[in-house]
Amino acid sequence: MCFMAASSAPTPLYRVYQAEWELTPALMTSVFAVYAVSLLAALLTVGSLSDYLGRKSVVLSSLALEIVSIVLFLAAADVWMLIAARLVQGLATGAATAALAAGLADLNPRRAPLINSVAPIVGLAAGALGSAALVEYGPNPLHLVYLVLLALLVLLFVAAALMAPAGTASPGVLASLRPTLSVPGPARIPLLAVAPALVAVWALGGFFLSLGPTLAADVTGSRSALIGGWTAFALTMSGAVAVLVLRTTAAAAVLRIGSVALVAGVAVALVGTNTGSAWLFFAGTAVAGIGFGAGFQGAMRSVMPLAESHQRAGLLAAFYVVSYLAMGVPSVAAGVAVPFAGIRTTATAYGALVIALGLTALIGTWTVRPRNRESQVPPVTLQTCGAPLDIGHPISGKL
Repeated sequence: MCFMAASSAPTPLYRVYQAEWELTPALMTSVFAVYAVSLLAALLTVGSLSDYLGRKSVVLSSLALEIVSIVLFLAAADVWMLIAARLVQGLATGAATAALAAGLADLNPRRAPLINSVAPIVGLAAGALGSAALVEYGPNPLHLVYLVLLALLVLLFVAAALMAPAGTASPGVLASLRPTLSVPGPARIPLLAVAPALVAVWALGGFFLSLGPTLAADVTGSRSALIGGWTAFALTMSGAVAVLVLRTTAAAAVLRIGSVALVAGVAVALVGTNTGSAWLFFAGTAVAGIGFGAGFQGAMRSVMPLAESHQRAGLLAAFYVVSYLAMGVPSVAAGVAVPFAGIRTTATAYGALVIALGLTALIGTWTVRPRNRESQVPPVTLQTCGAPLDIGHPISGKL
């Protein structure tokens, strides 16, 4: 959770950087997009590394990289150092995510899937809101957040170093670094059907975690950093609640709920945006957050059971590629558009695209039919890159 909190901590600071260094929205969204791309690269290459080198060594290496990224944030004097910091942070987070999730599964297999599904989203929410509070009420807003994170990460590094090793080294390290991207035949049409949902939820997340504070400030007229923090918090925390509440609901139903919530929430948020109604904006954001959490969970749980055990790594890689490209590319395009069209017009066009994708996903739910065998047994978990994922269907084994 600490890694995810650190990843969202810069969100309330983007407007501060923009004002201090006179940066364009395109540059600021590029800083965010670099993180998404480097995180994707890490997940595709070193996601299974702890299975071969042991959990402890990978976690320690990831913490060391995260500390380096925080030092780069502290030393940043221009946008290029921010980009370097986000690049290193994405690599650290990607490497740590699978290792920590797998380690939790080693310690508590029964509770691991639920914790691994909810904790990262809660971390995003806590990081954004906590950072905003420090920026708003603490001294030295460009550095205090990172000093707090640095102290926490150093403590975690020491604690991890003192722990007994978890997992043993095994051969096959180099082979595990080779990405496997493939979509098995039975999953191709269902993946196409849920792709609009994947793109919609991650495009929405990318926008709110990069330009969300700017939009919230424009809607509310407030210069408070807390406004940006509450915006990211409303989206991500409601997403975490949705994942928790809907974890035992059938995948197709979760996807439909997510699509409806996404469409309705974005529509309400856009009404608030264009009327200057802060309460409509935040209410819509919270509802859209339900779509954010449920949409991704429903999409993955609808398609992953259609792959055989030896095909799941390639299919999961396809999910990663679609999701994280959708998180980064559209937000950069929005950043390019803001100086020409303005934040409200850009947000309206962006939101309209998300709504269209959500409606397309809702139609697509009728083409994703669960197999009969899936509806006859209780939910279990799937091992993905060494980390358990609650997919609600009877599949086991490691990717």
